[in-house]
Amino acid sequence: MTRKIRTYEAEELVVDYDLKRCIHAEECIHGLPDVFDAERRPWIDPSKAGAADLMRTIERCPTGALHYRRTDGKVEQPRASNTVCIEADGPLYVTGRLRIALPGGETLDETRVALCRCGHSKDKPFCDNSHVEAGFADAGTIVENRLKPSEGGETYALEISPAANGPMLVRGSVKILCSDGASAEGASCAFCRCGGSANKPFCDGTHNSIGFEAD
Repeated sequence: MTRKIRTYEAEELVVDYDLKRCIHAEECIHGLPDVFDAERRPWIDPSKAGAADLMRTIERCPTGALHYRRTDGKVEQPRASNTVCIEADGPLYVTGRLRIALPGGETLDETRVALCRCGHSKDKPFCDNSHVEAGFADAGTIVENRLKPSEGGETYALEISPAANGPMLVRGSVKILCSDGASAEGASCAFCRCGGSANKPFCDGTHNSIGFEAD
């Protein structure tokens, strides 16, 4: 999967920006408005803040559209645990040590992503905000928990694999955080990504009956 990454350089680090993965959560703009200004061109000026503040703000970007590369070679460390936050009427925000299987056989190692669950994104498996235009509606809660319990020995990395024309398969230790404050922990599940499941966020096989197609 070819990505168009824009780079912005400062003395201690380089900021990478993936335009297609940005869904305007605006954590960056609220965190460092002098650095991230949507009305300015270029809209990112990393020289206007220290490296520590830049890294802290970039790590709050829930989609992974923003990343940094330090000139001393150190990289962003994943959080101590893997979490999936269900956004009401929106995507799955996933953080941790992530290993994502992409169409074409590539594997992406990530720390933060927003995954499409409405079925309409043109950048699957990532969210591109298509849920807004599609009118996707879901409370972001768990009705029937289909997260399989841990059996011990799971790897730290969370493996995420979109099944062709089917759900998002997840394997590894993970905690799901619901929009109502509830949570569930386990080791594997299949998340709906067609938008039609009656048991969101989990797959219930609806993709078969509605003819969902995606790599």
